[in-house]
Amino acid sequence: MLSVRIIRLSLLLVTAVFAADKPPTFSRDVAPILFNKCTGCHHPDDVAPMSFLEYKSVRPWAKSIKEAVLLKRMPPWFADPHYGSFSNDPSLTEAEKQTIVAWVDQGAKEGDPRDLPKAPAYADGWRIGKPDAVFDIGQDHSIKGNPADEYISFTVPTHFTEGHWVQAIEIRPGNRKVVHHAHVSVIDGSGQRLNGAKPVAKVATFADYTFRGDDHLRHMRVDAPIVDDACAYSGPEIAGLRKAGPGSLVSYLPGMPPDVYPSDSAKWIPAGAQLRFTIHYHSEKSGDGAPITDRTSVGMIFAPGPPNHPIHRMDVDNNFFALPAGDANHQVRQCATFDSDSLLLSLTAHMHLRGKDARFEIQRPGEAPQTVLFVPKYDFNWQLKYREADPVFLPRGTRLIITFHYDNSANNAANPDPRKLIRWGEPSQEEMMSGWIDYIDAPAKPAVRLSESARVTQ
Repeated sequence: MLSVRIIRLSLLLVTAVFAADKPPTFSRDVAPILFNKCTGCHHPDDVAPMSFLEYKSVRPWAKSIKEAVLLKRMPPWFADPHYGSFSNDPSLTEAEKQTIVAWVDQGAKEGDPRDLPKAPAYADGWRIGKPDAVFDIGQDHSIKGNPADEYISFTVPTHFTEGHWVQAIEIRPGNRKVVHHAHVSVIDGSGQRLNGAKPVAKVATFADYTFRGDDHLRHMRVDAPIVDDACAYSGPEIAGLRKAGPGSLVSYLPGMPPDVYPSDSAKWIPAGAQLRFTIHYHSEKSGDGAPITDRTSVGMIFAPGPPNHPIHRMDVDNNFFALPAGDANHQVRQCATFDSDSLLLSLTAHMHLRGKDARFEIQRPGEAPQTVLFVPKYDFNWQLKYREADPVFLPRGTRLIITFHYDNSANNAANPDPRKLIRWGEPSQEEMMSGWIDYIDAPAKPAVRLSESARVTQ
């Protein structure tokens, strides 16, 4: 209670200071904050329902903005500040929060338009700027009837006659109302991923333990093994208990920004490669049952030349867990070991509606585990990528430990049915356990600091 009173007192004081001097205005005081922290999502044709690029589009939302800021709902950020430091943390400073509150409390005035800084530019809606190449799924996909979920794959050729290093890449949903998340992988004619990611452990398929239901989505068989703690598993070999494997070229999830790499790092796409879009469509019933269409695309900006640090992605999944009915805090774990000196760049947690919290730890040889990211309140609607402010050195033999907790109880308002035992499955009503990691091979001197790109902005 004391901390709450201190915050309220500080807000009253800053309001008084503004009133005694001159009240804050949108043009002079608030627009710089919104342009810096909010317009990445709040611009036309993006994930947010309103634009913050102009006073006339911001003013009707002034009270809602104040409430979201005070309750820390916006900007969305879920990392526990006690662990790690992240370059893409959009959290407002106390001074920024107080400025917004004082602006709303004192009438949310526009002020002198001449004080307005230059607004960020988004090229035709692309956050990465104008792409050098754009590929879409090749058709207007129609979601037939009124399904809640569809997982659909589309494969399109690049027609690249030479390989390209990709400096920035962005998936752009054609219909944000129905595209929940999407992945784009680079494959050859046999379907093998070729995006430059390298596995750090044996990759196994779990196809033998899954089936496609009447909804055409994949589900886990009821007789599949149950391994909640894959890190401690010492039983017989299970075909499909995947330790780690190569990941997608790029992913899109709610709230996730596009991938923009430092100027001396990039991902490789070889000549003749194909792009496989895997899209999770999640929609509510339309009122008249009319078909809903989508044409998702991916845009790329090429690096000017070969990078010093090729980017790798690793997916660390446990697909063999089981969440007991009514369990409010069920733990699932998976681990992977780095087979060479590496630098950790980013981490992403992926669960569905029962996801509760996520912890990523590293255990260097001979040392105790160290938390590098903890998400205490996971939100299915905001699945963020957490980019390290400085690359974290992982010597060969470092173990990555990922621990997720799930709430399958009636206390979880998002839980579709707390009476059911829940296994892995593609529908949102079932669950997943995935940790997505970006990293590079460590140079001889692990203290390297990657330079920032001058061309690509966010």
